Amino acid sequence: MSVIVNNVTKIYGKQKALDDVSFVVEPGHIVGFLGPNGAGKSTMMKIITCFIPQTSGSVSVCGYDVIEHPIDVKKQVGYLPEHNPLYLDMYVKEYLHFVGGVHHVPNLTERVKEMIDMVGLEIEQNKKIGALSKGYRQRVGLAQAMIHDPKVLILDEPTTGLDPNQLEEIRSLIKAIGKEKTIMLSTHIMQEVEAICDKTIIINQGKIVANETTAELKLNKENKIVLTVEFDKTTSEDLLLKINGVLKVKKNPANNSWLFEIANDSVRNAIFQFAVEHEMVVLTLQKENESLESIFKKLTSNKK
Repeated sequence: MSVIVNNVTKIYGKQKALDDVSFVVEPGHIVGFLGPNGAGKSTMMKIITCFIPQTSGSVSVCGYDVIEHPIDVKKQVGYLPEHNPLYLDMYVKEYLHFVGGVHHVPNLTERVKEMIDMVGLEIEQNKKIGALSKGYRQRVGLAQAMIHDPKVLILDEPTTGLDPNQLEEIRSLIKAIGKEKTIMLSTHIMQEVEAICDKTIIINQGKIVANETTAELKLNKENKIVLTVEFDKTTSEDLLLKINGVLKVKKNPANNSWLFEIANDSVRNAIFQFAVEHEMVVLTLQKENESLESIFKKLTSNKK
């Protein structure tokens, strides 16, 4: 396993930032690490990258414990923090040579050229970093995180502040990199997770509240099925609620469609039968998945 987190707790004074957190990030996966502000995302990432120690529990990266073998862990990990710490007065190529030298990267000139090509910095490589747009600075950040060819990439809010075009470019780049490396990605953007992540971990108030594939997470957790049904004629909510197995119905005012919440799949047959009995035609019947955003809100709401 690339990253194994076992029963990790982190306490700052009287505040418990992480509370008995456990999860596994498997090799070759892109994992979305989600949570509201102050939930413990950045704290967890700093522990994995050996910036701060945990209070209790254990973390290993590619078989190396973060406390016992921090140097070996850092060789296996590339880290892009939320606030990309670049030297703005250095030129792109110069900066990557500097970072590669710190990591004692062999054949450094070739490796720098490879990174520049991979992240699309060919035109910008001879510019000062301070003269680059935010999108290109993020590319420099990704290049420095990968210069030593780590097996694991930890990316903390990598698309914050980017315009839509830059955002799409960085997403595509991360997805391409994820074919060869394990990536743990912290973000507030739900569409980003749906677009590029194989698995989603959600943390709230220092505790893991979800840990499964993104597709599984989007399935309705309460064993209720949501359908959008459109008839060719108008009908009433009272009549629809009489269908056996229908839990809730809500009218879409824009057309003749209804949002049904049903107990099980067999209720669909009852809806068709209802239409026949009332001389109506079912124009569409579509099963709906709950959006990742609504799931996130449910899991991270602090209302009792």
